Amino acid sequence: MFRRNPSSLRVRITLVASSFAALICIGVGVLVVVAMHSREVGHQRNEVTESTTRVASLIKRGQLPSVLSRGGDQVIQVVDAHGRVITATPKIAGKPPIASFQPTSGEVRADRTLCPPAGLKGCMTVAAFTVDHPGGDWVVYTATPVVPWYVNPTLVIFVSAVALLMIAMMAFGTFRAVGKTLAPVDAIRMQLAEITATDLDQRVPVPKNKDEIKLLAETVNDTLDRLEYAYEKMQRFTSDASHDLRSPITTIRAQLEEALMYPDDTDWPRTANAMLSGVDRLQALVTDLLILARLDACAPLTRAPADLAQLVDTELDRRPHRVKVVKHLREGVFTPCDRLRIARLVTNLLDNAERHADSQIMVTVRPDGSTAVLEVIDDGAGIASGLREMVFERFTRLDASRNLDTGGTGLGLAIARQIAEAHGGSLTIEESPRGACFVLRLAQCSPPQQP
Repeated sequence: MFRRNPSSLRVRITLVASSFAALICIGVGVLVVVAMHSREVGHQRNEVTESTTRVASLIKRGQLPSVLSRGGDQVIQVVDAHGRVITATPKIAGKPPIASFQPTSGEVRADRTLCPPAGLKGCMTVAAFTVDHPGGDWVVYTATPVVPWYVNPTLVIFVSAVALLMIAMMAFGTFRAVGKTLAPVDAIRMQLAEITATDLDQRVPVPKNKDEIKLLAETVNDTLDRLEYAYEKMQRFTSDASHDLRSPITTIRAQLEEALMYPDDTDWPRTANAMLSGVDRLQALVTDLLILARLDACAPLTRAPADLAQLVDTELDRRPHRVKVVKHLREGVFTPCDRLRIARLVTNLLDNAERHADSQIMVTVRPDGSTAVLEVIDDGAGIASGLREMVFERFTRLDASRNLDTGGTGLGLAIARQIAEAHGGSLTIEESPRGACFVLRLAQCSPPQQP
């Protein structure tokens, strides 16, 4: 029945349950034996008392026979005040006293275990009773075999058989119950073993019982749903990335091949500049991919309180602008952040706004309760409400005029949102009278202590 892996959960639970059953059966068996032993000792004591009372009555009436008619394992002997044996049962008739002790003053009975009593064999419990007599107190000795701890072999065999039967029934019942309980787990395991990266549409069976295993199966299926979605997203990302990487490489290769085919007719400075532009785009794309890889790996942030207005102003001052920039930067709005990553976020938002603005960008930093808010608003064509989440996906290609430019990599907004979320903040697109309004919200903190 148990020819299985000894480390399996089913076998371990069965062994634990069997061990507990064994302990309980041993405890109950000991109690039964102790109770039966006490009962037998009490019964024996009552018999001794009854026999002694009968002999004492014969002594009182002067009708004591020369040989007492008491057989079996019980031995009775009457000794007078001078230590002479007056009468006894046939087994010790004519023999000296079996014991010499007597009840102490004020007591009628005394018990001792002698191994053996005089003239007898084996350990016996000897009871001495004092009986009043005109010539002095007589003593009635009654000897009975010592009751063993197990009372009798039949009782031990019966208790052991019942205990073994109970343990076997517990082990069998536990083994079957656990097997039936874990059957859905085996089905889930076998189904999971068949699922591969190219076959993520399969799901594990969900049992009908409303228990923890059903919750496990539902959780596994939810995880598989997310895994399938993530895998499909990764495939799309890989496909888009390979396409975006292939395009500048193909362009550069075509320019080189054309130049080499007609070296004398090639304007080499112009060709070099065109190739350099392609290399710049390729470098920007590779840089963004590396940044996304680090963000996906959850690299730790180096947080320190920073004035968001000063950080944004620094980024605005260090770059040329194609359009007019209107600043509304309120100083003293501090946020705990990684300055380099937040600077990258701001750069991506500004790059995106400049590519799509017609004539002006408005940049605002302000507090909002316990939140630091950065708004970047352009006066371009804007983004339809149904597409505002899509633009944050990697390599998203919209049909709108915002994506007709060639300056972006398609990863800037995805990087910006991931940086915001890594800081516990959010980056969303909100309503604006014209163009697109990107809103960054970060936790606000107290300014750093001055040394």
